Formats: sequence, structure tokens, C-alpha cells
Amino acid sequence: MDSLLDAVTRYTEAHGLLEGVGVTPVAGLTTVRAVAPSGLAHSIPRPLVCLILQGTKHVTLGHQTFIFNAGDSLLITGDVPTTSQITAATLVKPYLALTLELDLALIAELTEQIADSVPEEESPIRVISTEREVADAALRLVQLLDRPDALAVLQAQLVREMHYWLLQGKHSPAIRRLGLNHAPARRIARAVAVLRREYTQKLRMEKLADVAGMSPSSFYQHFRRATSLSPLQFQKQLRLIEARRLMHGQAATASRAAFAVGYESVPQFTRDYARFFGTPPARDVRAARQDQAVSA
Repeated sequence: MDSLLDAVTRYTEAHGLLEGVGVTPVAGLTTVRAVAPSGLAHSIPRPLVCLILQGTKHVTLGHQTFIFNAGDSLLITGDVPTTSQITAATLVKPYLALTLELDLALIAELTEQIADSVPEEESPIRVISTEREVADAALRLVQLLDRPDALAVLQAQLVREMHYWLLQGKHSPAIRRLGLNHAPARRIARAVAVLRREYTQKLRMEKLADVAGMSPSSFYQHFRRATSLSPLQFQKQLRLIEARRLMHGQAATASRAAFAVGYESVPQFTRDYARFFGTPPARDVRAARQDQAVSA
């Protein structure tokens, strides 16, 4: 893990990715760096694995809180709402992580080749010590990020290798469920993809159920089981999270952010925002700016 930490540190410093999420040339592969503890961050992440290289982070799902430190890997196998907070990070020793979104088609292909018994139901979030084979494959992938010619030829192989070792390791039971082509989780994932793509639009339950190949009642039950939310709640949280990003990151006004994410009523947006984040939009933005001023 020390070699992977060194490689990711060099990459983030060379590319100026010194704070926040850094996008790499490999689709779905990102770096995360923070030089101070963060506030609470709300998200509905896609299925992913996150290798913690330095620092500490807390992730909460419902009433469960998971704590992971350097040397741990966090697996999220469902599109579930989470609240996270970086709790250990300094300028000298920043929080540093490497995240890879899981490729469900690749998992399905590999699962067929290394077939095993059907896995039992698992929590959508799991934390274990990062396994050596996964870290080794990640290291070789990071080492190619600044070698575009080699990356173009070898990245698919290395991403495949990371998925293979994840399927062979302690995370295997949870990941294998994503590879079952006809499992409800895979069918719900198709509807979730539509919701993510069209979250600003009015979506009928029947359309989403049809995408999942289920009856509306069956779809609703399986959707709640997979995400812990109803489809309407899922869409609302996507809208609110994006609106907050627009206000915090792009200085959008509350009304502009509300209309941008699909709200037709600013008062309704304000009420939903306050219920979800615990404070009205304007006050939330002021508090964030004050925190930034203090940090600076």
C-alpha cells in the first residue's frame, strides 16, 4: 500500500489535484484528496470500491456508520444514499483515496468464468483490509496514467484484473450478486441509470418498471430493497444533491439551482432542501463560505 500511496501522491501533486475529487484518464477511476477534515457530504454513489491510502473517513448508511482508515477498502454495491465525512486529514498528511466505479457488465462476464455458488444477501456497504492483489493491480494502473500510449493498450486489462481480484477476495460475495444477469439488483440498476440520466424530468413509475422488466408493484418493492428509497425519493435526493453542488461550487442562487434540477416551485425546493440538509439553502451556503474563509 505504501507504493500505491506514493504513486497516487505523485500523480495528484503533478496534476494539481490537491483538493477534492480528481478525474483520471481511466473512466471511473478518480482520486480523492483533502488537507483538512470535511463537513458532511451527501451522495448516492454508483457501485464502487474505494481504497483508502491515508487518513480516515466515516460513511453512514441509515443508522449504520462505517469507519475506514489507511489500508482499508470500502465497497458500495448498491445505489444507496450515504452521508460521509473525512475525519483525519492535514496539510502535511492529507486524506488520500483511489476510487474505481464497478463495471457491472465486466463483473457479469467474469462471474460466468469463475462460477461459484449463488451468494447470500450482503450489506450494500462493506469495509475490509485492502488485499495485496487489488493494491498491486491498482498500482500498475496508476503508474500508467502519465504514459498515454501504454495506457491506451493496457488499461482495459488492468481494470479487468482489479475486478477479477475483487471477485476472488473477501468482497466477493457482495460483488458476485452484481454479476447475476437476471437478479433483481441488475434489473433495478437499469432503472436507476434512467433516473440518474433524466433526474430533472417527470418520470412515470410505469416507464421505470418497464425498463426493469417488472410490474409496477414488484418494481417498487425491489427498488426500495435495493436503494432504501422509493423512486420518487431517489429522484428528489439526486435533485437536491446536485442543487447543493451548483450553489456551493458554482455560486448559483437557490432559485436558479431549483429550476436547473427540475423543481417548478422555489418554496417547495426550499422546504425539501431544509428537510434533507437540515438548514435552508441560503443559510447553508453562508455557512459553507464562512467555513472556507476560516480554512483559508
